[in-house]
Amino acid sequence: MTKAELVEDVAEAAELTKKDAERLVEIVFESIIETLNQGEKIELRGFGSFRVRERGARRGRNPKTGDPVSIPAKRVPYFKPGKELKELINDPDASTRRAPEASATHAADETRQPPIL
Repeated sequence: MTKAELVEDVAEAAELTKKDAERLVEIVFESIIETLNQGEKIELRGFGSFRVRERGARRGRNPKTGDPVSIPAKRVPYFKPGKELKELINDPDASTRRAPEASATHAADETRQPPIL
């Protein structure tokens, strides 16, 4: 799924314009990036968590010349899927339904208004 496809899905599911859905997706991405840049983790219960791992400096080699090179330390984001997500992915019927929280929230709030951006 591309970002454009995600925006279309959000627009349809939340009954938003594509412009509003795109802004909403951007806000979520910006929030994730900002939180990870601050060194904090993001936990989405039932879905998974985003964290940053520190990779130390190390010695490597240039694959073209074989010469040794110094690879600097860096921070790398990673995602660890939650138990419920793993179960949904491995369930043969999962492709025809949404995560439990998403379905329950949507069904319980039929009169909700689209967010004002």
